Amino acid sequence: MQGLEITVLLGLAMLVGTVLAPRLRVATPLVLLVIGLALGFIPELRQIELPPETVLLLFLPIMLFREAWTTSLRSVRRSLRYIIPMSTLLVVASAFAVAGVATLLGVPWEAALVLGAAVAPPDATAVAALGRLLPAKTFMKLKAESLTNDGTALVLYAIAVALLLGDQITPLQITDMVLLSYLGGAAAGIAVAAAAFFALRRMQSTLTINLTLALVPFVSFLIAELIDASGVLAVVFAGLIMAWVSPRITTAMSRRAADATWPFGVYLLNGALFVLIGLEVQLVLHEISGSEIGILLIVTVAAWIALFVVRYLFQWLFSPFSRPAAGSSRSLRHRSRIVSTVAGFRGAVSLAIALSVPVTTAAGDPVAGRDAIVFVTAGVIVLTLLVQGPLLPAVIRWAKLPNDDAAIEEYELAERAISGAALAALDDLAVEHGISDRVRDRARREGYERLELANARAVARQRAIEERDLAELDASLDDDSSATGPVPPDAPDTDRRTGDRAVAGDDAEGAAFTGPLQMIAVSEDIDVTQRSPLLRHKEAQRLRLAVLDRKREVLLRLRREGTIDDLVARKILAGLDLEEIRTRGLEKAGD
Repeated sequence: MQGLEITVLLGLAMLVGTVLAPRLRVATPLVLLVIGLALGFIPELRQIELPPETVLLLFLPIMLFREAWTTSLRSVRRSLRYIIPMSTLLVVASAFAVAGVATLLGVPWEAALVLGAAVAPPDATAVAALGRLLPAKTFMKLKAESLTNDGTALVLYAIAVALLLGDQITPLQITDMVLLSYLGGAAAGIAVAAAAFFALRRMQSTLTINLTLALVPFVSFLIAELIDASGVLAVVFAGLIMAWVSPRITTAMSRRAADATWPFGVYLLNGALFVLIGLEVQLVLHEISGSEIGILLIVTVAAWIALFVVRYLFQWLFSPFSRPAAGSSRSLRHRSRIVSTVAGFRGAVSLAIALSVPVTTAAGDPVAGRDAIVFVTAGVIVLTLLVQGPLLPAVIRWAKLPNDDAAIEEYELAERAISGAALAALDDLAVEHGISDRVRDRARREGYERLELANARAVARQRAIEERDLAELDASLDDDSSATGPVPPDAPDTDRRTGDRAVAGDDAEGAAFTGPLQMIAVSEDIDVTQRSPLLRHKEAQRLRLAVLDRKREVLLRLRREGTIDDLVARKILAGLDLEEIRTRGLEKAGD
């Protein structure tokens, strides 16, 4: 098929999947995978073959960069005791477990080890697409694990392929490969992020800023591959660093443009990849003889079960070395391990590793077991997506993991803190920018009203939580298993007295105001007859921009100190950016 026909076909498949998924109440990637499997029954479409370079060089860099960009760096730092063993030792244990099972079922050891390396790492894009129902902390831990475990899998793959091709590997070479993969990948990502940082500081155009950001993942991947390091880790490090520094070196308009375009672009790539995986499975299935399919199906199921068992046992064995959450019981930790086990999806990286296996040796002989590697890897991906994917929501409901309201609480705290700090600095800002008393007092009234609303919402949400807890307690006493619904994100406004009480109680949370707030600012009368509406508008605009700058400064300080999470800060920053664009006007904001 021609490239244009394939492009149209993929676009139509993604459109159908996107429309059907909400109606079927199934995750969109699962529907797209089934559509790809169905299209594979058409002989002409089975000619579409997915080159491994396409996955490694086109799909992975941009998707991994986006996942790293939307990963909380604070969560990564706090979960290192979980992430490090899960992204290294677990990958090795999973690879050897799968290799052992496959060898027992007749696959040659060298090919079985390549297979183990391919299916060992959970995939970050699959976790991101299918794990949204998980509690925020669990979701972030799984994403961080999936972003960092590919380096280990690729080292194992290189060792296994060398053995498969008849080469000799010494322990010293293995050590060098591991160090180069991790340290080289990290160094490449840090170096590219540093270069992008200094380049972006000099840019103001929205177009040039976003073009520079779009190049970062590909340049990071390229440099890492040139030095035989992990391109995946290079992209992850670059994404985490750029997400942290971007609020200081990019403009409000460029950030809003990136937030609008990147998710759509990643969705297109991700959706196309799931359709292509379905087509690839059909291609491999029709290339293998009927006599081999039966045993390979058994190997596929056995490998999938081995991954399941090893992941759970590994978490159980390493639980004494982890730091359990305060107040968590043994039963809760057991249910959390089961949820984490079910959420270990395989995806693009596994398929790319399997497809990268050479077809022939240096002598020109066919590589033994390559078809089995590709078939079983594709089968494991399909099983994890089509079995674990629909199963995960039911497992989450069964686990009854505690509600995670930390993000909501931090959001409310940050909103009150930045609003209070801006009000405290309002007089100084007015003097600094030459603002009249009338404009300043109007800004003060608007600020107090916004602060009062934020406090009232916090009180209303806390009351809703208390009512929910009381209802759950009553239900448990009555042996009734029904639970109340989730707390609405926008709680109803309460009266002004409620807002005053909430403001008065904010000292303990470290906000930039003390004592009860005076809701109406008293200012001296001024003569406004000589001041034109245009002049007052310009003054108000200057003051709003100065207030927004002060809010951003306090917000980034809260993020730097660890008071609020990166993702909470990014959400509030998006609102501040929209307000700045409205204040400046779209044309000036886009300069």
